[in-house]
Amino acid sequence: MTASPGYEHGLVLGKFYPPHAGHHHLVRTARERCAKLTVLVCASSVESVSLADRVAWMRETHPDVTVVGAVDDVPMDVRDAAVWDAHMAIFRSAVPGPLDAVFTSEPYGEELGRRFGATSVCVDPGRTAYPVSGTAIREDPVGCWDFLAPPVRAALTRRVVVLGAESTGTTTLARALAEHYRQRGGVWERTRYVPEYGREFSELKLAALRERRPQAQWEDVEFTPDEFPLIARRQNELEDTAARTGSPVLFCDTDSFATTVWHERYIGGRDPRVEEIAGLVSHDLWLLTDHTGVDFEDDGLRDGEELRPWMTERFRAELTRTGREFGLVAGPHQDRLAAAVEAVDELLARGWDFAPPLPERR
Repeated sequence: MTASPGYEHGLVLGKFYPPHAGHHHLVRTARERCAKLTVLVCASSVESVSLADRVAWMRETHPDVTVVGAVDDVPMDVRDAAVWDAHMAIFRSAVPGPLDAVFTSEPYGEELGRRFGATSVCVDPGRTAYPVSGTAIREDPVGCWDFLAPPVRAALTRRVVVLGAESTGTTTLARALAEHYRQRGGVWERTRYVPEYGREFSELKLAALRERRPQAQWEDVEFTPDEFPLIARRQNELEDTAARTGSPVLFCDTDSFATTVWHERYIGGRDPRVEEIAGLVSHDLWLLTDHTGVDFEDDGLRDGEELRPWMTERFRAELTRTGREFGLVAGPHQDRLAAAVEAVDELLARGWDFAPPLPERR
């Protein structure tokens, strides 16, 4: 990109706790005016979003800039020269090269530029382009949802998993929950539902078998151990994709954790590979659908009616053993939906509980 009006190397720095549309406007503006731009993410060890996550979010959103990170546990005091010296030591260690310009939206920009020996460029100090701040997002992520970039939404989305034995209404309940929250309007209209990838995979396996053996039935399908890590990984990918574009809550018809139990069901025993994949995604609530009182419907991909009590207990045992928050939903569909909505509302009412940043000395 050709620099205009001619800055060779620019800098944008901030906490990005979390990054929002105002930050991205600042970075894009700086990038347009610099041949090279470095974004420095400064995180304190007392904050509840890791430095690694913030750096990753900024790199994904701005792939054409250099993003680096530094731990900065020095409280800010713009009137104290010694405090400035301590901050500058951190900044220069992270960005050692010469700078032509620093871009900020803050009053401290002039002093920052002076200390770097660079031009200070102020961008939208009144935040008129994007009226949002990190403080506002930490206090009310839902109200600021539209100011968040896709990777931040994916990280903050509350993920609710509906899981259970065969033919216990997991799909029906997950879809009904998504529709219930869409009806609330506003940002909730984008509430997403993630289908069970294992079912799609199973349909493809049966179809492939019938190409060779047209009379083949579901009981003729055989799974291999290597297929379950693939299923778990793809389930995670589908969730992350949906969370990037959805509302603050996402409903999943099973998840990669459930795949660990389905591995037991079809292969026997545990698979560390599947368990490792299940640990890569953070979920917030599991709703276990009871098999009691639910008729078994054979849709051509089911053959385990007699195993349903065992499956329910295995899910319950593994949810308990691994310390996952879950609730059992039972009874008619409307009762299950009402109980599930109550549990999800309670989850959302807790908020996101960001740790306070280091206080600024005034």
